[in-house]
Amino acid sequence: MIDESLLNTVSNKLKKKNLSIATAESCTGGLLAHLLTNISGSSEYFERGVVTYSNISKIELLGIPKETIKDYGAVSEETARAMAIGIKEISNVDIGISTTGIAGPTGGTKEKPVGLVYIGIATSKNTQVKRFIFSENRLQNKERT
Repeated sequence: MIDESLLNTVSNKLKKKNLSIATAESCTGGLLAHLLTNISGSSEYFERGVVTYSNISKIELLGIPKETIKDYGAVSEETARAMAIGIKEISNVDIGISTTGIAGPTGGTKEKPVGLVYIGIATSKNTQVKRFIFSENRLQNKERT
């Protein structure tokens, strides 16, 4: 279930601080951009969203080095960091947000189970990545992310 009050709070803070945002999504398939733009007035802060589901799209659209994906995988802290930085830089925004993970119900391994998600946030000051492990339910994983 999506928390509408959280989305409104985010929207209001972005507008109040005059901040712009762009998203680079993999496992969420554009859901984050969809939710951010469901709010009236989102054009004041939302620049763009890209769905970079395949490895090649991450490389071509976001400028992620092939070595990052080869060495760490598409679902990794390093890739989430590079995605957030990449979308921030190509979009010329204040905040870049990325999502990458294994939505499920298949595709997981012992090292990277279904429900593993990384969320990256890049600003001019720093870049942070958070790791989460959700459930084996694909839709719930996308919504929780």
